Amino acid sequence: MPQRWSASGATNASRLDSWSKILAATHLSFEVTATASTPPMFSGGVRSRPIDYLRLVDCAAAPFAGRRDPETIGAHGPCAGEDVIGFQFVGKGVEVVREGTRELTLTQGSVMLWDGHQPTQIEIVESFHKRTLLFPRDRVLGVCPRLAELQSLPALGELGPARLLVRYMNALALEQSRLDGEAAAAAADAALELLRAVVEPGLPSARAAERAALRTDIRRHVRAHMREPELGPAAIARAFSMSLRALHALFEDAEVSVAVLIRNERLARCAEDLRRVNGGSVTDIAFRWGFCDAAHFSRVFKRHYGATPSEVRQAAFSASALQV
Repeated sequence: MPQRWSASGATNASRLDSWSKILAATHLSFEVTATASTPPMFSGGVRSRPIDYLRLVDCAAAPFAGRRDPETIGAHGPCAGEDVIGFQFVGKGVEVVREGTRELTLTQGSVMLWDGHQPTQIEIVESFHKRTLLFPRDRVLGVCPRLAELQSLPALGELGPARLLVRYMNALALEQSRLDGEAAAAAADAALELLRAVVEPGLPSARAAERAALRTDIRRHVRAHMREPELGPAAIARAFSMSLRALHALFEDAEVSVAVLIRNERLARCAEDLRRVNGGSVTDIAFRWGFCDAAHFSRVFKRHYGATPSEVRQAAFSASALQV
C-alpha cells in the first residue's frame, strides 16, 4: 500500500522542519528554508509506492528552498536511502535545480535525471507537483556503466524515450496496487530498461570520451604555458607526442580550433590584467601573456571584445578613481 506524509506543525518553522524530515525519508536529505514566496503556513505532501526494487513517489508542495551540501548528504545514515538516481517529471509549477555544474529551470512537462550523491540546491518558485521514479544506483550503473564516467547526468530535453518513460511511470501509478511479486519485479525491470533507452544514446562513446579527456589535458597545458611566446600548435603536438595533423583532427569537433583556444586563453588573461589598476601598461600585459607584437595584440583584442586594450585600461582607471 502507498505510504503518505504531510507537513505538520503549529508554526511555519515547525512545518518546514517537518518537511525536511519527510524529504529525508522519501527522497533525499535537505536543509529546508523559507523563501519570499513561502506562504505563512507551508503545506506539502508525499505519497510513495514500492514497486519491487523501485519507488514511485508523488510530491506536492508550496514554495520553499532546499540545499544539500557534502555534510547534508548521508546525514541520516551512510547514504543508505540516498544511493539512488531519480527520474523526475514535473506535473505543474516551477522548480529551479542547481546540481554540480548545471542549472535547470523545470516547468510543467519537464523531465530530468538527478543524482543522490550530488550536492544540490533547489527552489520551488511556484507551487508544484512532481512524480519521480527512484532507481538504485547499482542497478542503473549495471545497465548504463558509462554513466559513472560523467561528472553530471545528461540533460533529457524532449527525448522520445523520456516521454515514453513518463507514460509508463503514470501507468505504474494506476496499476501498482494490482501488481503481485513477480509482476512488480517485471514492471521494475521494464522501467529500468526504458531508463537505459533514455540515457544510453546521449552518452559519449569510449573514443569520444578519450578525445574529450585529451582535449581537457591540452587546455590545462595551454593555461600553464601561455606566457611562452613559442606556445602554438606545433609546440603542443611535440609536448603530447602527436603529429600536428592529429592535433588539428582532435579539435575538429570541438567548439574552437587549437590555435583559437590558445589565442582566447591569452586574451582572457590580458583582459583580466587590463582591468587591474596595477596590471601594468598595455604592452607589458600583451608581452606577459605571450603576444610578441603590441599592434597585432590590439587588433585581435578589439576584434574579440569590441573595445581596444587602451579603452579597457582607461575604463579601469576611471572606475578606480570614482571609488576613491
